[in-house]
Amino acid sequence: QVQLVESGGGFMQAGGSLRLSCSASERTFTSMGWFRQAPGKEREFVAAIRWTGGITDYASSVKGRFTISRDVVKNTIYLQMNNLKPEDTAVYYCGRGRYISTLTRTPDDFDSWGQGTQVTVSS
Repeated sequence: QVQLVESGGGFMQAGGSLRLSCSASERTFTSMGWFRQAPGKEREFVAAIRWTGGITDYASSVKGRFTISRDVVKNTIYLQMNNLKPEDTAVYYCGRGRYISTLTRTPDDFDSWGQGTQVTVSS
């Protein structure tokens, strides 16, 4: 079972930037993604990236503000978050997808999760 460890969360004022990292304990060839969960809400898709080729997908709420990327040598994915808004406040989780070529937005299509990192954005 791959272990995923997120880091980089914190407190930021609206309009600021944060970068999240997610390191995998072993090499992965499947897609990986970021999800977030705010109190009282379901886990929602944020962004995903295909490990081979780096094709990406974004939720409409973050497109143009967030950028997902990966470092194949370090087995790490990143989420650069710019122009943060209070509605971005949530616990952010990275996940390893089940599929190599398919990008998916469904949590059930991810088989491993990190412990989560809190992002809080003040107005």
